[in-house]
Amino acid sequence: MRLWGGRFGDATDARAADFTRSIDVDSALALDDLDGSIAHVHGLGRAGLLSDSDARALVGGLTALRADVEAGAVTWDPALEDVHLNLEAALRERIGPLADRLHTGRSRNDQIATDLRLWSRQAIDRLDAEIVNLERALVDLADREIDTVMPGTTHTQPAQPVLLAHHLLAVVEMLERDRGRFGDTRRRLNTSPLGSGAIAGVGFPLDREATARELGFDGVTANSIDAVGDRDFAVELLAATALCQAHLSRLSEEIVWWSNPRFGFVRVADAFSTGSSMLPNKRNPDPAELVRGHAARATAALTAVLGILKGLPLGYQRDLQDSVPPLLGAVGQLEGSLAVMAGLIGSLQVDRARMREAAEDGFATATSLADALVRRGLAFRVAHGVIGRLVAAAEAAGTGLDAITDVAVREALDEADDDLARELAGDGSLSAELRAAASIEATLAGADVIGGTAPARVRTALAAAKERLGSW
Repeated sequence: MRLWGGRFGDATDARAADFTRSIDVDSALALDDLDGSIAHVHGLGRAGLLSDSDARALVGGLTALRADVEAGAVTWDPALEDVHLNLEAALRERIGPLADRLHTGRSRNDQIATDLRLWSRQAIDRLDAEIVNLERALVDLADREIDTVMPGTTHTQPAQPVLLAHHLLAVVEMLERDRGRFGDTRRRLNTSPLGSGAIAGVGFPLDREATARELGFDGVTANSIDAVGDRDFAVELLAATALCQAHLSRLSEEIVWWSNPRFGFVRVADAFSTGSSMLPNKRNPDPAELVRGHAARATAALTAVLGILKGLPLGYQRDLQDSVPPLLGAVGQLEGSLAVMAGLIGSLQVDRARMREAAEDGFATATSLADALVRRGLAFRVAHGVIGRLVAAAEAAGTGLDAITDVAVREALDEADDDLARELAGDGSLSAELRAAASIEATLAGADVIGGTAPARVRTALAAAKERLGSW
């Protein structure tokens, strides 16, 4: 068999036919292809290339075919190579030879470019809705745990106590940036390539702008060569996808560790846990682990498409067919990851006592003490050294900073090469002041800046997130 027959004398080699077909992947674009075809028929009618009756018959056939695709009633024929030829053949079965007029003024080059933009636009809209659902789950959890304290870490070591709500809202900020990136991508991709033909434009007076408006595009592409070979929008969508998936991976990593009994911070519900084929005791947070794995696959998809593009001359090249599987696959995986993470986050049970206990480890309130010395007039670097000596003394004594003695404070101040520090060593009230500063509540309250973990600031940030996301 030879598709597009007149130029060739021999049938296509079976190996070549198998190698070049794409219907197993691009059948996912069928509805977008049909939407583009209906708009194209309207354009052909406006240009006088179809009679009103022929245009109505074509649109009627395409609309009926669209319903069949939605119902799963279309069988894809691998011998017909791709979604475009399959749909055209299915249309011919329904309305006869009139279907052959559909491809007037159109190439598969501008057809697939249009299909992918239509698909990407809808995918972005779905992703945005899923991101919002996850943000709401995070905000709901932050609201329930508004007073819960947890250890804030840097270098995965104890740093300062923070509110769990503050930590969860950090993830919301990351996801909001993701929404912005997807939105930017949507705006840039929303121009119609239809009417660009194979490379040079088409030889008929098609109103490209009218067709673009019908398909919901903001305008038309300005250059036919660029239009058929451009996959920048796919790269941008994959870049946003990979980064969003990386954000989910970071959150998943924390869930995996937090749910380990050695941490004991959270318990993942049974509905989002799995067991072991061998170990009866296991409850594994497998969805979170798979989200981590999907992050690597999203990065690989982005790299693959960039690798395809970097060696291509301008215009359409068949290599671009290989950009479709990674695009559809990575976006689909992100959509699933967002949905499952929203459910998992909503299922979490938080052990507040265990989180607070961990927040008290590692002398995490030390910076609050240094800040208290700064308020007494010491330079921060001097205060840093003084409190560092107090931490070492408390560690050696096996006590917390809230139990430091007057003697330890005097000695630490006396060791500082600073006149004011030595003067403060004789102030008996300073020890009590430092012990008070060592409490978690004092440390939290001290971070009273926009974006800080002070309870009032976190409540304000939480209220802003609720207002932004709505549905409260």
